[in-house]
Amino acid sequence: MRARGLLNLRAVLAPVAAGMCVMATAAAVLVPALGGAAGEAGRGRGGAAPAVTHRAYGPGAAPAVARCTARNAAESLRPSSEDGPAVSRIKKKGQLVVGVDQNTYRWGYRDPVTGELAGFDIDLAWAVAEDILGPHPKVVFKAVPTSQRIPALQKRTVDMVVRTMTINCARKEQVAFSTAYFQGGQQVLAPKASEIAAFDDSLRGKRVCTAAGSTGESELSAQRHGAKVLTVPNQLDCLVLLQLGEADAVVTDNALAAAQAAQDPAVELKGRPFTDEPYGVAMNKGDTDLVRRVNKVLDDYRGDGGAGSPWMRAYRKWLQADLPGISGPPAPEYRD
Repeated sequence: MRARGLLNLRAVLAPVAAGMCVMATAAAVLVPALGGAAGEAGRGRGGAAPAVTHRAYGPGAAPAVARCTARNAAESLRPSSEDGPAVSRIKKKGQLVVGVDQNTYRWGYRDPVTGELAGFDIDLAWAVAEDILGPHPKVVFKAVPTSQRIPALQKRTVDMVVRTMTINCARKEQVAFSTAYFQGGQQVLAPKASEIAAFDDSLRGKRVCTAAGSTGESELSAQRHGAKVLTVPNQLDCLVLLQLGEADAVVTDNALAAAQAAQDPAVELKGRPFTDEPYGVAMNKGDTDLVRRVNKVLDDYRGDGGAGSPWMRAYRKWLQADLPGISGPPAPEYRD
């Protein structure tokens, strides 16, 4: 059963490292995920940007920042369609470079039929590209390991990261975030037959896997419940270790865990989510005009939150089967 599940998973998702040596190598590089070599533009895509007018706040306007707390961490800059240095730079290049995942089913993964990247995060990245560059934009997708998301932004290897990245105060000291486009929470994934019950002392003595640089790693650092913690470059590597019997459980966002459980019927979510995980688009801290522009796109994407909004269409297409019962996107929070 486990060997067959592992083969099925690899057939659906992009190839991942089965050995720890290969995993360690993957963590050290940014792998071009679409369009061949790094810097080569990906395919164009149809669809014009929506004609929506937003209040302009000035391309470089960044108000004084109040002390970040868990209560206000998801606050961002109000939307604006005005071009500033970062947006102008993207337009001059004629392409948008986006850091993404290529191994997470439903969110960012390589479709085995088309060979192209697909998922909820990928659709959102295309919406941003179409708004900035117009119909049929050129997009370069770069697969970025979890631990390399912030360095990629700081070094400007990518213009933004759309990769189920949780907004929190520690990260906001290093990069900028859009408003939240999805709300998740940390949860435990383990075999159905396991005695592990939740994120509690049932983890004692167990090998618990999480991605390096993830909020799951932070939670386990604060309270590991007697578990032995294993870290890997990408979250999917944890599922591979679980299937190989080299890990007993995984701690990750429930949104990601639900997608993994959809691929392997031998595993399931345990207990309940024990954190709040608002996902945001991450950008270089100096690109305030790009933050406002992305928030303008998200404003359009959410629409009125109704069934016909782009957000709800993407939710029904990619996430509803594994995460049912979500009635709409999280409401935006602004600090200016």
